[in-house]
Amino acid sequence: MNAVTGTLVDIATADGIADAYLAHRDGGRAHPGVLMCQDAFGVRPHLMAMADRLAASGYTVLVPNVFYRHGRTPVVELPEFIDMEARPDIVGNVVPLMEALTPELTERDAGAYPGWLAESPLVADGPVGITGYCMGARLALYTAGTRPAARHLSFGHGIHHCLGAPAGRLEARVALHTLLTRVAHLGLAVPADSRDWFPAGMVCGVLSLPVRYRLG
Repeated sequence: MNAVTGTLVDIATADGIADAYLAHRDGGRAHPGVLMCQDAFGVRPHLMAMADRLAASGYTVLVPNVFYRHGRTPVVELPEFIDMEARPDIVGNVVPLMEALTPELTERDAGAYPGWLAESPLVADGPVGITGYCMGARLALYTAGTRPAARHLSFGHGIHHCLGAPAGRLEARVALHTLLTRVAHLGLAVPADSRDWFPAGMVCGVLSLPVRYRLG
């Protein structure tokens, strides 16, 4: 892989200063610019590594902290491995940030990031690519859509939908149908209103579901 340099930069926006991660090939030559919009968990080593891989292919990649109104990176302290089942509090901390980032605020920031890339000596003249990871797919579309005079290409990976999702839903339907058919006397072991749910709307489901059944 080509050598890549990663640096932290500050970007002036209409509402303050957004810190960002910038990845580019070594050597100081200008390359096509790419704006990478973060996922809900923010700018962190995993996202920086993604930017580095893209930069190694011949791009200058900017990853802004879109939650900058709430503080500099890291806005939320995260473990190295994000396990939402073991740490549901992480979701509870992240979702309010997502909800606060309205389409209006996203559009308000839309000119700052591509504008910064356009002025950087590390970015070649021409269109800027815009990509988003998970939640960032929506941000990428908003950003590209608010700049009609510029030639930007936007694409994203998200939101939380992988190639195995349809297979997972099919397996769940078959498994639940089989369970309820073969174990007819299956019911909740606790009152329906006493179940513990994930503390935020990004993940819809219960933390546990105690049941009781009798054979025959």
